[in-house]
Amino acid sequence: MAGQENPLPDTLFRALLDALPESIALIDAQGNILYVNAAWLAFGRQNAPNLALDWTEQNYLQACRMAEDEGEDDGRIAAEGIQAILHGDIPVFRHEYPCHSPGHKRWFLMQAMPLLWAGRTYCVISHHDITERKLAEERVEAMAYVDGLTGIANRRHFDGFLEQEWRRASRSGTPLALVMLDIDHFKPFNDHYGHQAGDDCLRRIGSALQDFAQRAGDLAARYGGEEFALVLANTELEPAARIAEEVRAAVLALGIPHAHSPVDRVLTVSLGVASMRPNKEAAPERLIKMADQALYAAKKAGRNRVATASPETSTGGTM
Repeated sequence: MAGQENPLPDTLFRALLDALPESIALIDAQGNILYVNAAWLAFGRQNAPNLALDWTEQNYLQACRMAEDEGEDDGRIAAEGIQAILHGDIPVFRHEYPCHSPGHKRWFLMQAMPLLWAGRTYCVISHHDITERKLAEERVEAMAYVDGLTGIANRRHFDGFLEQEWRRASRSGTPLALVMLDIDHFKPFNDHYGHQAGDDCLRRIGSALQDFAQRAGDLAARYGGEEFALVLANTELEPAARIAEEVRAAVLALGIPHAHSPVDRVLTVSLGVASMRPNKEAAPERLIKMADQALYAAKKAGRNRVATASPETSTGGTM
């Protein structure tokens, strides 16, 4: 700010800060920006090219509060952390935050530390680019939610996704459907053709099922063994049953030979379908149980077919 005492009179010190890759700023006890290094200036030009900012005329705490007013929780967290530094409550403050652009994902680590100079307390703020680490973490996390054999969602992903969609449907009052799929007579298939052919069969069925999960609220998952699941958001029982029939036909069209199946000469599947409008009195396990009951009914009726269940018709049968 104009007329303020500058605690960094040494030009060599400034040159050293300009040589660092981290974006660095110095603010006073009121949040006024006293100095920014070259990396800070460069980041500002890249991300706000239309704003010819004189950073020494800005207040960093005010900028954080403006971001908070716009609904960005990171602004509130940053302002509270910096104030804690300036008040001497904590020795260091760190916060990781996203800074994505339309074309790139980016994350930064913000770090704030106190600086005592000539009897006054200042705050040094630095921003470190941690995008490479965060992208690696995203890849590792994604692997934890993918079935290693089929490449679609695994049971862990399914459980979390169904819980999430259940809450969303409960808030909006919309129906949530679940299709459970089981490969007919998979054990004799494995025994006759071998486990490699069995694995290839699971992959092909997983790929076929994935084609029916095109919306944000849909998910195709391997539920376990030769059983798969398809979550369908905002879908009533009748359209969900039609989709299940399309899935059955798509698997049949794969034409996977199954010489030891009493159902057909090619591999077939049985499917159970359930749909309900979630509420606070019920849990996702109820929808799973209903779909399981329908799957049991499809298998009992001869397999290679679709059966349905609803809250009104559910009888509590077991597999």
